[in-house]
Amino acid sequence: MSNAIALCRLDELEDPGSKGFEVRGQRLFAVRQGQQVHVYRNSCPHRGIPLEWVPDQFLDRSGRLIQCASHGALFLPESGECVAGPCSGASLTPIPCHLADGQLWLSALPQG
Repeated sequence: MSNAIALCRLDELEDPGSKGFEVRGQRLFAVRQGQQVHVYRNSCPHRGIPLEWVPDQFLDRSGRLIQCASHGALFLPESGECVAGPCSGASLTPIPCHLADGQLWLSALPQG
């Protein structure tokens, strides 16, 4: 995987937890729940703004849903689908990723 980009070690993500990153000028975040990790572009589909007010805080109080700090929209971590809020039915933009040897890798970084 010559195009893969190392993002972080799995043990650097709390469980459940989230962490923001900037990679090649793109704002991204990773969400971990158990051994499942998903990466999304850090942009709410409702207004195109970053989801967090506090660094690395992308989850709601329960730790089960991604939450936009601006207007409370809630997203499923496994699909990025908005299940409540002004962008209901829209989805976060997923970034292909995989785990290998305890490391989270971006499989590819889309342009733009």
